Amino acid sequence: MPSAGTASRRAVQLAVLLSMLVFFTLQLVGALLPHVPLLITASATGLALDLYLQHRDPGLVAVLGKIRFDVMVRQLLRDMLVLIGLLRLHGDGSLRGYAPVIVGLALFYAAHLGCQVTAILVRRSRTLPFLTRNIDASGLHLTEAPPRLLARQHGRRLLRFTTPATAGLLVTAATEDTVWAEAGVGLALALALGGTVHLASWLRPAKRIAGEQQALEWLDRWLAAYKPTVGMYFSGGTSSAYQANMWLSTLAALDGKPVIVLRERFMVQKIEATDVPIVCIPKVVHLMALEKSSLKVLLHPANSGKTSQVLRMPSIKHAFTNHGESDKLSSCNPYSKAYDEVWVAGPAARERYQLADIGVEDKDVVEVGRPQLAPIRPAGARDEAADDRFTTVLYAPTWEGWDGNPGNTSVMLAGENIVRALLADPKVRLLYKPHPMTGSVDPRAGQANARIQAMIHEANAARSGPRPGAEAAAELARRTAELERLTTSAFRDSADEIERMLVQSTPETGRAATVEAATTDWENAYWASLPDWEHQVITTARPALFSCFNQSELLISDVSSVVSDYLISEKPYAVANTSGMDEEEFRANFPTVSAATILTPGAEGVDGLLATVRDPALDTLAGARAELKERLLGPSDPPSLVRFNRAALALAAKADERRERMEARSSDIPAPRASATADEAEAEALPEPAEEPAVSVT
Repeated sequence: MPSAGTASRRAVQLAVLLSMLVFFTLQLVGALLPHVPLLITASATGLALDLYLQHRDPGLVAVLGKIRFDVMVRQLLRDMLVLIGLLRLHGDGSLRGYAPVIVGLALFYAAHLGCQVTAILVRRSRTLPFLTRNIDASGLHLTEAPPRLLARQHGRRLLRFTTPATAGLLVTAATEDTVWAEAGVGLALALALGGTVHLASWLRPAKRIAGEQQALEWLDRWLAAYKPTVGMYFSGGTSSAYQANMWLSTLAALDGKPVIVLRERFMVQKIEATDVPIVCIPKVVHLMALEKSSLKVLLHPANSGKTSQVLRMPSIKHAFTNHGESDKLSSCNPYSKAYDEVWVAGPAARERYQLADIGVEDKDVVEVGRPQLAPIRPAGARDEAADDRFTTVLYAPTWEGWDGNPGNTSVMLAGENIVRALLADPKVRLLYKPHPMTGSVDPRAGQANARIQAMIHEANAARSGPRPGAEAAAELARRTAELERLTTSAFRDSADEIERMLVQSTPETGRAATVEAATTDWENAYWASLPDWEHQVITTARPALFSCFNQSELLISDVSSVVSDYLISEKPYAVANTSGMDEEEFRANFPTVSAATILTPGAEGVDGLLATVRDPALDTLAGARAELKERLLGPSDPPSLVRFNRAALALAAKADERRERMEARSSDIPAPRASATADEAEAEALPEPAEEPAVSVT
């Protein structure tokens, strides 16, 4: 069942298709009658619509290309109908005076095709077998990109360059003076030829970047000079970058020379601000450059189809760190046994792997904690003098997952009831932060998510209270601009991958620490700019989930890593049970909920849950949370980052030991003999004995 958004877009696409057909039909009628006003109006309106859609939403008219009615076919048809109208206006349909115009149009379209061929050649010449970020790649002779209109916008280029020709033809239809058509076609031809010549200049040696073989040799030299020791390997879809981003600060803090290895070109810009060098190597044949490098350890925050391509490198040790831990089956995937080690937060995850019996040996499981949880503040003592203030509740449900289990997310079966119960309490301030992939698999989850947001906006409309002054908004704007400056590279509109590599060279020293401080300042300004009585729907990357943790006094979520991470604060939390199990079975199957309040799909118990937050004397689960925290996340001493770093160094030592064994083994193989005795030579010259016939056993 398509989502409302998908259905709406399909309706718009259908309306666009029908509009195009109507304009072409009217243009045909105007040309055949001939009817000059109708011809001019239909032609000009059709071209204007095409220009608008190519500029505002080219994807909307992409559907026309699927039925072979692409932009070039449309424009050819548009110009042809205008020409037919002009010929019909003379009664006999002769070509009197229009031969130069027809020849000029033919030359224009030939020049357009030539420009398109040139654009393809330029794009191929500017495609490297890898991409980099935070690396000085000047040795690859990187240059600025050609104008986007010429190199990558075929539809816009055609329509813009042909506009003078179409306009000239229409003016001629109105005045019967061919000079307008000749001038318009001449200008269009000049634009097409000039654009082609300008674009072709990027094929000159002065503007050409390094070829594939030169680039690969440069990559080998960079790896040899940088000498990476530990890296993070990541491959995923457009919405999965958060799985890698959560490990950036941890990777940067490790001893050694870190590097990030990506596989998808678009992912280079999805990785958040970091000082760690980034290398994107899409093809597996080029990925083998890592095997010849000094890289010892690769950390894997997610499984993907391309992970197996790097696991085949025995010279590198691989550790699966995952991007979160929960009681869901995805946290003990059988794929984990493909790695040399599986790094988990605490004893609970170790037990989870052994109970799952999926082939991961206990000796390969290493407890490292969750170092990225450091920004989460512990629960503070509640100020009894401030009992009249709002209780901030964070509802952060997970997404529906790939397996269709209705118990994965509470959004569909319980979300609206939970939100309704929270909104009914006048002293609750709700922060709603759904998983970014909500609705990506099951449209019902997306629809429920939209209804929840509508409920929250409606509740806000019924509330009122003081708002922070203009100075708070000004401070947020200032902090936003500063953070954007630090975390976003300024690219020209025409910038391509190569120009981005040129811009995103070696970062300034200490940039990561500056970004961290700026992020903290932005988060403080963000929360200060919001009234304390207003509910918030947070669907953007900022503020981050951990920042929401620090603002809340209570979490309501699902069986997910959100629960495990929140436990570091030891604040109360609740988990929605939409699995169909009774509470006893639910707690038995999901240990992470053992210290939680369990909510039914009907959200019964929300009032009692809020009471325990407001009166610590009613909180009977505080001790259980402290105990569960250590089971899930491990001890607080030594700190998680220290344990994580030790694990990385130990695994790197194993990689060194293997290399030493392989080198020793190769040195033990006797070298081939330079000469042989006469007897040995005679023996080697004798014919080999005939093989006995094989015996078939049936």
